[in-house]
Amino acid sequence: MTSTPMHPSQALFQDQAAPIFLPVCDHYAGSEKLMLKSLSLQNELGPMFDITFDCEDGAAVGDELAHTQMLTQIVASDINQFNRIGVRVHHFDHPAFKQDIHHLLNSHEVCEKLAYIVLPKVNTVDEVNTAIDAINQLSQIHIRKLIPIHLLIETQTSLANVSALAAIPQVECLSFGIMDFVSSHWGAIPASAMRSPAQFSHPLVMRAKLEIAAACHLYGKVPSHNVTTDFKDPSVTLSDATRAGQEFGFTRMWSIHPSQIKPIIKSMAPRSAEINEAVVILSTAQQNHWGPIELHGRLHDRASYRYYWTVLKKASMSGVNLPEGAQYLV
Repeated sequence: MTSTPMHPSQALFQDQAAPIFLPVCDHYAGSEKLMLKSLSLQNELGPMFDITFDCEDGAAVGDELAHTQMLTQIVASDINQFNRIGVRVHHFDHPAFKQDIHHLLNSHEVCEKLAYIVLPKVNTVDEVNTAIDAINQLSQIHIRKLIPIHLLIETQTSLANVSALAAIPQVECLSFGIMDFVSSHWGAIPASAMRSPAQFSHPLVMRAKLEIAAACHLYGKVPSHNVTTDFKDPSVTLSDATRAGQEFGFTRMWSIHPSQIKPIIKSMAPRSAEINEAVVILSTAQQNHWGPIELHGRLHDRASYRYYWTVLKKASMSGVNLPEGAQYLV
């Protein structure tokens, strides 16, 4: 009698937690028109990108309540097919914060379908934990498990605390808000560092990106790269996403225009050659009960198996068609 082959997630992470995986693109939408347009595109392409509805910058001053009620109805509706919509609320100290989370989490339907909540302009662990406690008190009324939290790293203080922020258990993603971060230096960093090419060469901005990515990977969280403001040229987005992933270790990136979604996914999704290599290595390893193997003159063990398993996970999250049999390895 043959035993069922052990799945990679069981064999490779016995001594550590598996990292969190999210779609590589986080698309922001502020108005009702743009929310519905982006949701229509998600329904067409599938859940290969997330959508973040924006309470913070999306609502006009004095119109915060109506804006939150509007987007809450969309989250709860049947057109939200994949439950991959998150919401950026106001900062914890803003008068609209409690109003935002009260209306977001006031119904069972919204509470169940909400993918995550984004907390902007955070600074300290205590501040974030206080905000999370307020969110959990409301979500638990509807017997919802803890809603994942995403944090925006936009201040010098948050960068100084970035490792402790990434360590918070309920946090699954840290996003870099480059424009607010640059502005917080009061002219010490030039405006050119908010965009390419200087955003990848200015020492203070490079340091911020590297520290965010390193903190995330230490705790198995997802680092999300800042937006490309030039949304009329998809090649700029493609280049930025490529550098963000290959040079700085980011595995996710913001989008502010539908034209940016596909270039981000194309750039951050694994290439077909690496996917095929991962399938061969993992299939062979599984047949050998996850012991060391030799393939094409190279030694592979659990360290490389973990790497190639993440390749397949990233591919599946990006909507890539996996080779036959590969779905049993993801």
